[in-house]
Amino acid sequence: MLKTCYSIRMRAAERSPEIGEKHISGGERIGSKSQIESIVKQLLNKASNHPRGDADFIQITVEKIARDQIQYIPPLEITTVEATSIEMAHSEARKILTSLGVSKHALNVAFHQLGSNQNLRGAIILNSKTGLRLDGRGEKGVRVSRIDWQDTNKELNERVREALALASKVANSPFTIAELCWSDDPDYVTGYVSNRDIGYVRITPLKREGCESGGRIYFVSDEVELKSFIEYLESVPVLIRRD
Repeated sequence: MLKTCYSIRMRAAERSPEIGEKHISGGERIGSKSQIESIVKQLLNKASNHPRGDADFIQITVEKIARDQIQYIPPLEITTVEATSIEMAHSEARKILTSLGVSKHALNVAFHQLGSNQNLRGAIILNSKTGLRLDGRGEKGVRVSRIDWQDTNKELNERVREALALASKVANSPFTIAELCWSDDPDYVTGYVSNRDIGYVRITPLKREGCESGGRIYFVSDEVELKSFIEYLESVPVLIRRD
């Protein structure tokens, strides 16, 4: 077994005088040295062919990590809820999140943020009771990083595979109460709610087609140790593996 592997990360953006930097795409992989070239090509292709626009800034970061630093966790179980309207989908998401202990006020804050923000580059961390934003990073947010599957999961398409890996890492933290997400991609209307008890619940449609608003909200407990939580999300290497 190789003693080292590499975190390969991509961030793509469009820059304009009017809006500054517009987030286009991001990607995360972990692989061996021999896989770096092929992974970089995959990430460049993702950045260069995205419905949010044409990136004029693409950053690829390759970082060596020791295998003994990697945590191995199982994926969340997937279920799907198909609603007849956006309103019904939102109602279902609210119902599930309320059952997990997220307050009505925190939900109102979360839905407003995801429904109105078109340029979130990372997640927003909210107190699950007060709805107070804790990360203080504006549009940059908190980007979950150093995450991948241990093996190729051919049962899932690429979009679901990436989102499930990310949601599984977030849910694995003892500070996470739940997550709410829908994509900022204009052609994708499915989102999800998740935590370690309910798994990964896909809900559609959580927004109208053509809308570029979206992102991720992490609802956390009062006991959250914010520095260590963010350190885990951004820096601890995690591989998802099925038993």
